This record gives sequence, structure tokens and C-alpha cells, in this order.
Amino acid sequence: MRYIEWIVMFVVAGLGIGLANFVGFDVNFMDSLPGILILLGISLVAVLVSKIVPLKLPIIAYCSIIGLLVACPICPVREGVIEAVNKINFTAPLTMVGAFAGISISDQIKSFLKQGWKMIIVGILVMTGTFFGSSLIAQVVLSLTNAI
Repeated sequence: MRYIEWIVMFVVAGLGIGLANFVGFDVNFMDSLPGILILLGISLVAVLVSKIVPLKLPIIAYCSIIGLLVACPICPVREGVIEAVNKINFTAPLTMVGAFAGISISDQIKSFLKQGWKMIIVGILVMTGTFFGSSLIAQVVLSLTNAI
């Protein structure tokens, strides 16, 4: 993918995150803009680093590493980064991730359907099991920490 396409995608994602943060969590777009720019900057740097560094890690790994570095206690910009990014609700970017994931697999529906009805049952069972497993873990942890 060319860098212009990445930048356009980041702009669309930033606008989507800002809109989701505004609609879902009533945070003014201008208040969340610095955090959005920081997150998109980290993502753009991760794309560039993945092209330069000879390690074949996924871009998300580079995003995580760079994010950890700019938020670590020895980083001089740590306070500003954490303060700006804290204004973005965690689920606002997930809205865009879900939308991009849905778009990316939309052209593979036919190959999924060729797998047959058994694959649909397996998919439903996996999603259900994941949901109930996550709920069980959350219940245990919240009970152990006396949060509920």
C-alpha cells in the first residue's frame, strides 16, 4: 500500500474516532483532536518503521512498542501523551477497527460460504464460547478484587 493511501486511511480513521468519541461519549472533537493526532502519529511511525526495520513483525507490534515507549516513565513527553490520549474513550477506536475488519473480509464471504454449514456452526460456537469465557474471567477477577 502506498503511503498516500495510508495517510488517507489515517485521516478517515481519525475522523471516525473523533465522531465516535463525540456521539458515543459526548467529548468535543477539538478536545479529542490532540489524542487522535498522537494515536495516528504513532500508527504512521509504526508503518514507516515496519518498512525500514528488517524484522518481519506486524505493524500492530510496532504500534504497541512505540506506544509503550512514548508513555513510559522515562519519556519526556509522557505526561502530555497520556493526558491527550485519556480524552479518547477506548471503545471509540474499536468502532473504526470493527468497520475496517468488516470491509476487509466482505470480499471473502463467498469462499466462507463454500466451506459449508458446518463452518457457520463452528463460528457461532467459537464466538459464543469466547463471550462466555470472557464473561467468566471478568466475573472471577471482579469478584476477587471486590469491584462487584
